[in-house]
Amino acid sequence: MLGLPFSHTLTLIIITCLLSFIAFSNRTVMNRLIMWPPAMRRGQFDRFITYGFVHADGTHLLFNMITLYFFGRAIEAFYRPYFAGMGFILFYLAALVVAMLPSYFKHKNDPNYLSLGASGAVSAVLFAYILFAPWNLIFVFFIPMPAIVYALLYTAYTVYSARRGKDNINHSAHLWGAGFGVVATIAIEPRLVPRFMQELLQLH
Repeated sequence: MLGLPFSHTLTLIIITCLLSFIAFSNRTVMNRLIMWPPAMRRGQFDRFITYGFVHADGTHLLFNMITLYFFGRAIEAFYRPYFAGMGFILFYLAALVVAMLPSYFKHKNDPNYLSLGASGAVSAVLFAYILFAPWNLIFVFFIPMPAIVYALLYTAYTVYSARRGKDNINHSAHLWGAGFGVVATIAIEPRLVPRFMQELLQLH
């Protein structure tokens, strides 16, 4: 439709899919974009962002991009008026950085540590959405669930899994990304706090 701005959410999805598909079959590209502390200590700080545009496999990519598609558009509408129309892009990129910082500092001297995927930024988008509509149903593996219930279960599972540390998933990035999404959105619009509390008290 003429006159409508292009979607930043779809732009992020397209770029992420393209880079991920290229990296699936090109190890050189994957090695250059992935989060790897030794390279970052040598000045490749762009990896704080590029790691979020490559994924481990198709399933990893699919779940992140589906989540971003369904919830990104609502959060884009909120952030877009800020920073000369680039508010949502800056929010998303900042979420990638913030989500990865704790992992980087923890593993900065570990040459075997690698991390990738958009999950931290996608968690920021999802949890920002929950501030606006805590009782809206979201579908988790095709099971309908109020957004706020999912947020509580997700946080508990992430903390538990991070402490166990028995898988290759960067649960810390998920948790920090989610926290950033909430804090940044409230910082932009503090009136969301009383509105969120009011919504919570109105069971649907």
